[in-house]
Order: sequence, then C-alpha cells, then structure tokens
Amino acid sequence: MASQGFFYKLRLLALLLVLFAVAMSTWLTRLRTTAWDQPLWVVVYPINGDRSSATQRYIDGLTEDSFDAIEQFFEREGARYGIGISDPVAMKLSAQVNDLPPHPPHNGQPLAVAWWSLKMRYWAWRHDNFDGPTPDVRMYVVYHDPRTHQRLQHSLGLQKGLIGVVNAFASTALAGRNNVVIAHEFLHTVGATDK
Repeated sequence: MASQGFFYKLRLLALLLVLFAVAMSTWLTRLRTTAWDQPLWVVVYPINGDRSSATQRYIDGLTEDSFDAIEQFFEREGARYGIGISDPVAMKLSAQVNDLPPHPPHNGQPLAVAWWSLKMRYWAWRHDNFDGPTPDVRMYVVYHDPRTHQRLQHSLGLQKGLIGVVNAFASTALAGRNNVVIAHEFLHTVGATDK
C-alpha cells in the first residue's frame, strides 16, 4: 500500500514538473518576443490557397525582398518608439506549404476555439519546413487569385504559438496591402490588440 502512494506522488510530481516547464516556456517566450532587445525572425510560409496556376506563378516569384517593406516599417516605427535595436524584425521566406491550415470555427464558442487553436499549433508544427534557425514567428500566407476571389476570409494571429494565418491576394499590385495585413497579424502574435 505504501508503494502505491509513493508512485502516485511520483507521477503527480512528474506531471506538475511538466506543467511548470510548459508554463515557464510560455512565459519566457512571451517575455522574449515583447522585449524587443533582439531581432525577431518572422518566417513567411506561402500557400496556394485556390490551387490556381496564376497563384502558383505569383508564389514562384516571391523572394525575401517581397517583404522588405515590412522590415522597413518596423525599423522606422522601432526608431520612433526608441526600442533600441535597428532591425527589430527579420523577414524570411520558406518553401511553399502544400496543405491548407485548419479553418477557424465560425461560431466562436470557447471550446471550439480552444480545440481549433490546438489543431492549428499542431498543424503549424507539422508544416514548419523552414531551412534555417527556428523562427520566432511563423506566418502562413494563403494566397488567392484576385480575379476569382474578390473577398477573403479574415486573417488572424495567435499569441500562443506565435502563429499567423494571412489570407492574401496573389497580385503584385496588391502586395503592399498584403504586407500591411502580414504586419498587422504579426503584431497580434506578439500581443497587440485592435483596441
């Protein structure tokens, strides 16, 4: 009987240690990504959202330079707010991801949102194909041909997991608008709100 109590306490201690490690990791990640004391690596993962050849041609033409305006925006705003580093954000481009991320629930019920958030984090972990250092923030950009998609679903940024899903247009003429949405959702991943 005494050994059963010992093993129960040992399992409970192990579970508490795992929970403590997860909580500390989450807290340290949030602290690191909001301290702005070193550049945050933001990796863009392009996805052909409508499987069209026009969208694929656009994705094939993307380079890291396609996101220079985002870096310049954060450099300018970082200097304006005196954050102390010259390059607060480093935008990187990953290889294309072929699968679509899970769709968020339409009803907004807390349990459905929590379940979707777990699925999204698992999906992002499985589809992280960046060939480089582990990114601080992963932005999955789902491109659509604007000739067949005049309106897109809402984009979102998850602070827990540091993941963004951006619905964007596969159009050079709309690249600036896409970059604004990417920057906006990136800010959500590091804790900004729309208020």
